[in-house]
Amino acid sequence: ETGTGKSIAATLLHAHSPRADKTCITINCAAISDHMLESELFGHEANAFTGAGNKRKLGLMEVADGSTLFLDEISTMKADLQAKLLRALEERFIRRVGGTKEIAVDFRLITATNRNIPQMVGEGDFREDLYWRLKVVEIKMPPLRERIEDIPALTGAFIRNLAPDYGKNITGVRPRVMKALGLYLWPGNIRELRNTIDRALLLCDGTEIDLAHLPEEMRP
Repeated sequence: ETGTGKSIAATLLHAHSPRADKTCITINCAAISDHMLESELFGHEANAFTGAGNKRKLGLMEVADGSTLFLDEISTMKADLQAKLLRALEERFIRRVGGTKEIAVDFRLITATNRNIPQMVGEGDFREDLYWRLKVVEIKMPPLRERIEDIPALTGAFIRNLAPDYGKNITGVRPRVMKALGLYLWPGNIRELRNTIDRALLLCDGTEIDLAHLPEEMRP
């Protein structure tokens, strides 16, 4: 499953947990360089490295204390940072980059990836001990084409969330549009569906999205 779908799942898991009164903290590991990812997760002390600045920075593990931390695309994390993450999970303490003080943290961790982690473990690209530490409860999300019954609800949610950005009073889609969405194979999964609705909202001047507002490859 791609980004949007994983984020929705993580948000729902957090919202139905005892930690729901606090904000779920999310970071995409693939979008940040290895060096900066360590600083983002663990924080750093003032002047800890070139460009760190003269102020202390709290890491997301500290920010997520008492809440949930969602690490998307964890498979891109390098081995040395994997080791530090494993230590933080085992000992429930972290140390900021450039710091010496052990800081207690209490966060629930959700991770996601679209890669085959067992295969990466076998090839030496992902730590086996971290894999087993993370594999407490595993949720496998089938691609959108295998759960087309979710398309109406997702489409409605995207319209409600995105339509106000365009200042439009769009209430839904025509039945033939929903049929077309159900027939499409969605190689880009939920992210592609979101982008499709975003495009349709931009083009639609009425109150309902029609076939003309869909990409050509989706029209019957």
